[in-house]
Amino acid sequence: MYKFQSKSLFIALAFLLGMTTISAQDGLVNSLKVNASAKSVESFKFTDVINLANTSIKNQGSSGTCWSYSTNSYLESEMIRLGKQPVELSQVFSARNAYVEKGKNYVRMHGAVTLGDGGELHDVTNMFRKYGAVPQSVYSGLNYGTTKNKFAEMASLTEALLKAVVKNPNGELTPNWEKAYAAVIDSYLGEVPQNFDYKGKNYTPQTFAKEVVGINPDEYIEFASYSTEPYYAKTMMMVPDNWSFDLVYNVKMNDMTTIIDNALKNGYTVAWATDVSEKSFSWKNGVAYIPTKKFEDMTTEEKENMFNGPKQELEVTEEMRQKAFDNYQTTDDHAMHIVGLAKDQTGKEYYIVKNSWGATNDYKGYLYVSKNFVKYKTTSFMVNKSGIPADISKKIGV
Repeated sequence: MYKFQSKSLFIALAFLLGMTTISAQDGLVNSLKVNASAKSVESFKFTDVINLANTSIKNQGSSGTCWSYSTNSYLESEMIRLGKQPVELSQVFSARNAYVEKGKNYVRMHGAVTLGDGGELHDVTNMFRKYGAVPQSVYSGLNYGTTKNKFAEMASLTEALLKAVVKNPNGELTPNWEKAYAAVIDSYLGEVPQNFDYKGKNYTPQTFAKEVVGINPDEYIEFASYSTEPYYAKTMMMVPDNWSFDLVYNVKMNDMTTIIDNALKNGYTVAWATDVSEKSFSWKNGVAYIPTKKFEDMTTEEKENMFNGPKQELEVTEEMRQKAFDNYQTTDDHAMHIVGLAKDQTGKEYYIVKNSWGATNDYKGYLYVSKNFVKYKTTSFMVNKSGIPADISKKIGV
């Protein structure tokens, strides 16, 4: 999940860094989002309808790890829902293990699969199932003097190494390439502890996941919506960062908000992946919606006032949604955590969304996203299966 708002800037940065790919969801992307209004926070009057418990705002820094930050935040909220004391889970632990698995896939696929540090929501639950979990205090990933993630150099080196492996200079691969690849990652992020102490007890990552976190990764269901595929059946998630080729349940566009609403009303938060390149997504103002006009068709005054209070929205259709996906207007950009529901002063509903770009916007790390934006721009979302409406559960056979 990654896309710079300016495609030309993406290309320029890729050239300067000597990389063929820029890794996912870099926290610095928010500096490119200039659609800000000085009067926005005064013009919107939001009232909470549902606001579910969640842990503190984090900052993914200069790394493509929003999928890990958002889904680990989601699992932390699941701990709260289950009556457990939440632990800040190591987001980089999930990412590190996904990078190892992604590298293996890359070589098996002869390099014909996405690399970089982008990922999907299911990568966290998949890594949890296979590798367990550790607290952030035990494995921060800050192994060379930085105070925030900074992954570009590591990504450049690991990509170069894997490309050399794929060229197969010996005519036959040795098992040593996997050790070399993991060693590069660990030199930047730190070696994963095999055992560690937490609150006076010794754990392995697997025992910590079972005894302290205590969630079952098989209880979490991932959804997407493609009008080109059969509804209520599993289908391939058709985005480049689905490097593991996971299948998701395909539902109708309006089902997405129906599922999210039902989950929230029953105390379940939602992990959410989306496109944030729209001009009507403003991190600074903490608001996202779908205006009735395209940005290029707006007057200067309309552009300047995009976030000066509630606006009428375009009615989104399944055809519009699929077209935007097919022509790359909707891409696999970013992942966040839906933690509640609010209304503006006109009564329109918005989801309360927790981000991982620090507390740097008008709402201290949160934003308000309209339901129309979610219908139009969602690429996938994950929810506990108990939060799915009964009729939809029946349709998908869960």
